[in-house]
Amino acid sequence: MFGYKVTAKDSGSAARAGVISTDHGEIRTPIFMPVGTVGSVKGVYHRDLKEDIGAEIILGNTYHLYLRPGLHILREAGGLHRFEGWDRPILTDSGGFQVFSLSPIRKLTPDGCTFSSHIDGSRHTFTPENNVETQRIIGADIVMALDECCPGDADFAYAEKSLRLTQGWLERFAKHFDETEPLYGYSQTMFPIIQGCVYPDLRRQAVEHALSLDNANRGGYAIGGLAVGEPKEKMYEMIETVHPLLPSDKPRYLMGVGTPENILEAIARGVDMFDCVMPTRNGRNGMLFTWNGIMNMRNAKWAEDFSPLDPSGSSFVDSHYSKAYVRHLFIAGEMFGAMIASEHNLAFYLDLVREARRHIEAGDFTPWKDAAVKRIMQRM
Repeated sequence: MFGYKVTAKDSGSAARAGVISTDHGEIRTPIFMPVGTVGSVKGVYHRDLKEDIGAEIILGNTYHLYLRPGLHILREAGGLHRFEGWDRPILTDSGGFQVFSLSPIRKLTPDGCTFSSHIDGSRHTFTPENNVETQRIIGADIVMALDECCPGDADFAYAEKSLRLTQGWLERFAKHFDETEPLYGYSQTMFPIIQGCVYPDLRRQAVEHALSLDNANRGGYAIGGLAVGEPKEKMYEMIETVHPLLPSDKPRYLMGVGTPENILEAIARGVDMFDCVMPTRNGRNGMLFTWNGIMNMRNAKWAEDFSPLDPSGSSFVDSHYSKAYVRHLFIAGEMFGAMIASEHNLAFYLDLVREARRHIEAGDFTPWKDAAVKRIMQRM
């Protein structure tokens, strides 16, 4: 069964450490969750995710998995855990963000969202009810309620209309979730998504509405609709707005965020869970995050640097390969370079949240965070 326990709090901020319990294992928070959109974390073996990177939970995406391989295949396989060979926890996004970002033609109504597949243009509809059923078939330990991801630059009128749509969907999603059962013999929990764009009043209304539907099936709460074009200061303001209103005995998940700086600043504001494609996407383009700053592996300065890729890194690739070799792979267009960079970046992100946890437990998170942000975000 799903559970959450706070194990330590920082005296100088809202940062906290905790443990999430699921039927597929425990998750120590703060946690970063590698994104495995279509049933794989791009360029990284599951063995390395476990043994080298230390991932405790990964993501799948409802939109992508629904389209390919499809629900029939996932049901026949016994769910996503068995299909992809991952025996630790999985979280699934409802697909609302992908409908917003990928579908060139979409229609949003109180009944649900109709969209065109980015693969073949075929038309599909998500309703709150069939979205619950889809995520039951996928079988994630943690599922997200169907929502509309409002653009970060939306005006108040659009943001309010969008929130009302999301609230109506949430009521139906929660009701159907409560009336249905998991399919594969282990428990599932759901997180409502707090929307409201960059408007504090709307964010507060979103929390109040979500809490009115709270029960034992709501394992935690997600904060959505951020890192979609708004200034980072607005992101932090919205987190600060909802943090004191959300239950302290349930985890908070900031969706799709972000840079190492974003993660540390959000931890300081009470967030427990994160995901983002940045470590793997930027890695595939030659950008490496390290404790000493950001490296562009295409730069000529690394061409004759035969020192380890990252002497401060914990991953196998950090000590086994040189900067010169990894630069060579990128210049040559060799996919192995992208694999090394992805593994390095994911290991760094997991190290980042583990180190944050250690300093929360030690009671010195805030001064450590302030110094770390300056160091890790500089360009090398």
